[in-house]
Amino acid sequence: MKFIYKSCLESLFPLIWKDLLKLALPKNFSESLVHWIKKHNMISGEIKSQIDRIWDAFWSGGIANPLEVIEQITYLLFLRRLDDLHTLEENKANRLKRPMERRIFPEGEDIKKRSYDDLRWSRFKHFAASEMFAVVNDHVFPFLRALGGDDSTYAHHMKDARFTIPTPALLSKVVDLLDGVPMEERDTKGDLYEYMLSKIASAGQNGQFRTPRHIIGLMVELTAPSPRDVICDPASGTCGFLVAANEYLRQHHPELLRNAKLKEHFHHQMFHGFDFDNTMLRIGSMNMLLHGVENPDVRYQDSLSEEHSTDEESYTLVLANPPFAGSLDYENTAKDLLAIVKTKKTELLFLALFLRLLKPGGRAAVIVPDGVLFGSSKAHKELRRLLVEEQKLDAVISLPGGVFKPYAGVSTAILLFTKTNSGGTDFVWFYDVDADGLSLDDKRTPLLAEDKLGAVPTAALTAEEHTKNNLPDVLTRWQLRNTTERERPRTAQSFCVPKADIASQGYDLSLNRYKEVVHEEVEHRAPKDILDDLAKLEAEIQQGMTELKKILG
Repeated sequence: MKFIYKSCLESLFPLIWKDLLKLALPKNFSESLVHWIKKHNMISGEIKSQIDRIWDAFWSGGIANPLEVIEQITYLLFLRRLDDLHTLEENKANRLKRPMERRIFPEGEDIKKRSYDDLRWSRFKHFAASEMFAVVNDHVFPFLRALGGDDSTYAHHMKDARFTIPTPALLSKVVDLLDGVPMEERDTKGDLYEYMLSKIASAGQNGQFRTPRHIIGLMVELTAPSPRDVICDPASGTCGFLVAANEYLRQHHPELLRNAKLKEHFHHQMFHGFDFDNTMLRIGSMNMLLHGVENPDVRYQDSLSEEHSTDEESYTLVLANPPFAGSLDYENTAKDLLAIVKTKKTELLFLALFLRLLKPGGRAAVIVPDGVLFGSSKAHKELRRLLVEEQKLDAVISLPGGVFKPYAGVSTAILLFTKTNSGGTDFVWFYDVDADGLSLDDKRTPLLAEDKLGAVPTAALTAEEHTKNNLPDVLTRWQLRNTTERERPRTAQSFCVPKADIASQGYDLSLNRYKEVVHEEVEHRAPKDILDDLAKLEAEIQQGMTELKKILG
């Protein structure tokens, strides 16, 4: 059987059969093999090249904004979802031999005398390109904007949907591509959308919307979301943090999807994301849908300029990478945030917001610019004092300066803290990340094989490889922060600092304030010895010159 297994894999998958053989021989060979292939190979090769061609077609067709490209794809994916839901209702009604309880596409015709059935993905995908274009433009999108039957977050974000695909040929090509992807597989459709989103980052000016996935993964692993958490990202963008938390929970707590109460919480109450860009809200909510979350709370909210009485102390976990280096006028800033810290700086206001949103006992992992750690203004110092004295500051993880290149070269750190309203900071754990697995230049080239990248690599790292990817070590030592890490010298890559030391330094949280640098001792000769040697050398030169003169003359 093992020989047949090997031969089958080698013939079908000549490039990957050795990796497949590493799997234990499954009880159900065909089922396990198909699942593995879907999970590891579906979004590679031909599908990626198809998406690349579609992306190029959008650009050559005059749509140069990558956000607009993915927005149009998002609308089409939503339409396909609506048709899938309608089909499920039809099948249910046929099995039970009763009328449909919930129709997404009504019976009859729309106001332009087109059958609502023609607005379904499964129908218009078979139309000729010109007819498909007319149906989608003149009938489907007006229907989409007026959709009220689906009370999900996705329907809400589609109310101002605009159709901007310029030609019938391009629309037909995009529909063919999306129709060819088996969207019933969560891994496949999630990876498909993530691949599209990665193109936002590679397109240049929009890269600021995407925190590197391996940094998001590290922060999620550090906070270890649980099935009863209520998770919030107040600057959600494409919902990368929420997606990663969802994937962590599926991997570490699969039982939550088998428990009716936990499953309801997971799909409807657990995930919350705020943004004030409607395009990002549409993209973020679709990203969550395609990663298997049915109805997350992804909504419009200008997090810094609106009061938060309805959200105060509502969340148990905040994960965020808020905008840096912005400034607001006092009159445009939420008064409840100014009550915590009076400042115009957005990076400080977001920290105040996180404290406002967290329940007592709630925790946060957030990215801040280095200036937050050592800024000398009254607002900077007061906010750091609040974290150390009135809450529980757990850790400061310093990230290398190139993490956000090529879009920004600012130095940043991850702050981890717990809201207590009664102090609790004993020691603060510091870690100085030198390498995150990628080059720190504008190219951000991987320095190791794929299986040795990220915070949780699938292969063990050697000591030399650790110097290229510190993230697994961050996780390992984080678990030891209350034990052996307390004994580490401040010359090490990670160490703990007592609260009293931090208070004595004016609550400065920059790692370099506490890190001790070992200078290699160099022995220097005494000046007198050097002068004596020079005198001897001078005498030898003079003697040589005298002898040379005698020879010459």
